[in-house]
Amino acid sequence: MTSRIPDFYRLAPPARLAALAKARSLDAHWVDVLSGHGLQTPAADVMVENVIGTFSLPNAVAVNFMINGVERVVPMVIEEPSVVAAVSNMARLSRVAGGFLADSDPQRTIGQVQLLQVADPERTAAQIRAAIPALWDVAAAVHPRLVERGGGLRDMIVRTPVYDEPGRVRENMVVLQFVLDCVDAMGANMVNTIAERLAPDLESLTGERVGLRILSNLADQRLSRASIRLRPQDLASQEFDGAEVAEGIAAAWRFAWADPYRAATHNKGVMNGIDAVAIATGNDWRAIEAGAHAWCCRDGQYRPMTRWEVEADGSLRGSLELPLQFATVGGPIKVHPTVQANLAVLGTTGARDLSAVAAAVGLAQNLGALRALATEGIQCGHMRMHARTVAVNAGARPEELAAVVAQLCSSRDWSVENARTILDNIR
Repeated sequence: MTSRIPDFYRLAPPARLAALAKARSLDAHWVDVLSGHGLQTPAADVMVENVIGTFSLPNAVAVNFMINGVERVVPMVIEEPSVVAAVSNMARLSRVAGGFLADSDPQRTIGQVQLLQVADPERTAAQIRAAIPALWDVAAAVHPRLVERGGGLRDMIVRTPVYDEPGRVRENMVVLQFVLDCVDAMGANMVNTIAERLAPDLESLTGERVGLRILSNLADQRLSRASIRLRPQDLASQEFDGAEVAEGIAAAWRFAWADPYRAATHNKGVMNGIDAVAIATGNDWRAIEAGAHAWCCRDGQYRPMTRWEVEADGSLRGSLELPLQFATVGGPIKVHPTVQANLAVLGTTGARDLSAVAAAVGLAQNLGALRALATEGIQCGHMRMHARTVAVNAGARPEELAAVVAQLCSSRDWSVENARTILDNIR
């Protein structure tokens, strides 16, 4: 199978699907689902409450990816123009360097059981630490089949957070925190069930009152990483020298490291890629966002999710490390036909593999955005992708789109007013 489908973006949607089916050896069932016969109302009704229908977003694929030496076509669900194009272009560019390297930790999810308003937190924490062997047995018994699948309980610690906001009454807490390897599941329900089971034992043991018992979305026990190393000549274009582009990308990253206002926009671009993969594969993108942004604050300032540096030989090295809570089982994944079809397109081997792919996509999207900023500017490329939407807003019919888009890009004026003028001239 291959991810390299030349001129894929030039094809009409049915031809794209046919080319994708051939490149990824998709069977007729998945082709039918991806052609628009995906989630229907009866299936949607079992996923959430008060269903009245379904709501669609563009289901696209990023081509050209080579990740750990494996050809990957990556499904992405997103409404923002230029993201899929940028990711595919950067994946193509990266092939000259052997593509992306990526990996992911085991799928460990954290759970917490909180004790409220503890009078002597050190004494209570010591009681719990002494009882950890017994508490471990209680927790491990909740999901016995998880161990058979290679998962299970991995750690238990006791923490003593303090609420000490200035001008407010101080509150001491004690938290039992445990780590569960959820294998291919995101793990929220499994972790929450264990937390609920531990609560009465902790109350009985300590005489204190239990507050919250729930998972944490700061999944710093399940980090995913991706990296790429590009030579200056790999970054060069007709207009720009490769060494200048490399330094421009590194300088843009240093701005994000120094300034949280810039870091927020830098990281939004990373999550454009990761979130689109999460939605396409039925994953909880809100949990992934929460954990990723919390991770960026771990040294006390909000920092960029990636790192870009020019090495001594002039090569540009990019890397990403983030907590990514991806799953390939559970939740809506088995219920939603298009999610299943997208996973078939990707050819994933499990949650760790999917997390690693998402990390590579996030790094590729960041590379595309920074390369644009360091060269022609982000708006030029973005608006070329946005031109079709502008033309439709101006009233262009399908047969007029190509001509209007071409003239919008030629004039570099992507306003609706200009599109209307072009339409008037065409007509």
